[in-house]
This record gives sequence, C-alpha cells and structure tokens, in this order.
Amino acid sequence: MSTASPTPPWRRYVAIGDSMTEGLWDEDPDQPGALHGWADRLAAAIALRQASHEFEPLEYANLAVRGRLLGPILTDQLPRALAAEPDLVSIVGGGNDLLRPGSDPDRLAVDLDRAVRTARNCGADVLLATGTDTRNAGLLRRIRPKVAIYNAHIWSIAARHGAMVLDIWGLHPLQDWRMWAEDRIHLSSLGHARVADAALVALGMTPEHANWQVPLPRLPVRPATERLRSDAEWMARDVYPWAARRLRGRSSGDERPPKRPQPRPVSFPDPEGRFDA
Repeated sequence: MSTASPTPPWRRYVAIGDSMTEGLWDEDPDQPGALHGWADRLAAAIALRQASHEFEPLEYANLAVRGRLLGPILTDQLPRALAAEPDLVSIVGGGNDLLRPGSDPDRLAVDLDRAVRTARNCGADVLLATGTDTRNAGLLRRIRPKVAIYNAHIWSIAARHGAMVLDIWGLHPLQDWRMWAEDRIHLSSLGHARVADAALVALGMTPEHANWQVPLPRLPVRPATERLRSDAEWMARDVYPWAARRLRGRSSGDERPPKRPQPRPVSFPDPEGRFDA
C-alpha cells in the first residue's frame, strides 16, 4: 500500500448501506464466509496512513446489510451510526430501490438530502456514492435513466451540504465483467479494490493503486453459444431466486445483523487491504 498521501484526519468512520457496503462478494480465501469490500479497504488504507504517522488507530464500524432499501438505511442505520459520534460516515444506498418497478429517484433524493443534512449538522464528514452505469449490463439497462437522475441529485446534495462523492458511474473499468461477481449485481474483489481507490480520491487522498482508472486488458470475444449458456445459468442461479424472494416479500438480508456493529480500532492491514475483524 502507498502511504504517499496527506494524513487522514478522521478518528472514527462508520459505513452504512446495503450489500455494496457490506462487501458482497469481496471474499477472503483464508476466512471462509468473511466479506471485506470497498469500505473495509478504505478503512484499512486510512488506518495504515495514520499508523505511519503514529496516530491513534482509526475506529471503524460497518452497519450495512444486504438487501436494504434506502428507507431502512436512513431510519435504522443512520441514527445508530450518528450515536457513535463518527467524524466520517459513508451513506450509500438506493440501488435496491431503483431495481423495483415504479421507484422514483426524485423521492429517494428528498430522503437522502434530509439524511445528509442531519449527519452534517452532527459534525460528520459525509461520503456519498453514485450508482453504477448499467449501459452494458443487459437486463439492468432499463434502470439506467433512473440511476442517472438519482446520480444528478447526489451531486447536488453533496454540493448543497459540503459532502464528498465517490463517483462509481464514472469508474470506467467497472464496465468489465471481471470487476463483478457471478451474480452480475455485486462487485468482485477486483471491483471493490477499484471502488476503494475511487473513495480515497473522493476524500482527497492518493489511491492505493496508480492504475485504478485503467481498464483491464481486453479478452477475446466469447462465442455466442457460450454467452447464451452463461446467461441461462445466471437466470437460474441468481435472477429466479431473487424474483422469488421479491414475490414472497423477503430479502436476502432479513434477520441478518451488521458485520461490524460497534466502532473498533482497525488492526494493521495486510497488503490486500484486509484486517482482522
């Protein structure tokens, strides 16, 4: 990891959100079932840079839970986050809402604006994140206009309240499917690493990897039959179970607690940006 960056000023960081911030699917091969993700990687990078200047270790909590809509993120997670008196909070949500027919990005923005104002009035720096550009995402192309409207609101909200924005829409390497997990909804470890670098840049710091904006080398085009087989497997493995949960009014995160509910010092991270929970 690079430490050639201004020393981060934050002492306590709390991340709230959905599966994106929980860390699906940035899995640790040495810890089965453990998820890291961009927010963990960000906390690790901040902690390492502070350690190099003999600062007290950053305290970090992650209250994000997969499947959460923006409403519960703001009404359940945000009050708990602010009760911990963080000086940095990341608020990333709305993607699950936009997947639903009839969702309104303008209404989501009203709630997000109120939440950011509350967090700023509590003295916390706020990091927001745009949605992903779904132009090459097959079935998800249909929500691209709603994501774009929501993103415009996010930039306006940030300007209005002095928040910072993690520009995921503009992170062009994410157009490569190698940046995504098999479910095509959540980031792979490669994708989470790129997003963590973009978060560092949004916070005014140097990214961990100089090539964070550089796309991966192109792969040969797959035969049409292989693509069709892959699409069919994806529908059976991921889309149908998701739709079935929706019809039952269930979520993948029901009854699931946050993975790091209390702020705790970040132990010294390894070169991959991971740390002991």
